[in-house]
Amino acid sequence: MQKKEYLTVGVIVANHKSSEKRAKQDIKKNLVNKTNESKMKTSVKKVRDAVTAGDKTAAGEFFKAAQAELRKLAKTGVIKLNTAARRTARLAAQVNGVK
Repeated sequence: MQKKEYLTVGVIVANHKSSEKRAKQDIKKNLVNKTNESKMKTSVKKVRDAVTAGDKTAAGEFFKAAQAELRKLAKTGVIKLNTAARRTARLAAQVNGVK
């Protein structure tokens, strides 16, 4: 059996075939979650940069993308629902404060 590149990230110490499979799934899902969380952080940073630059239209567009990323992560359980709501509300307040 050929090993996939993503499986070399962690060491799998499993006693049963099912627990070995679960460990592999966990490694894959962990990578997906990290990637999505990184995308979310980048989109939030873009909103904050647009707000500090004073560009209301760009901030609004970036806010929509950041809001979608936050909702996606909350829906999949990467972050909690209240965390997503809090971050969205704070970003919205910053975007609405741009003149």
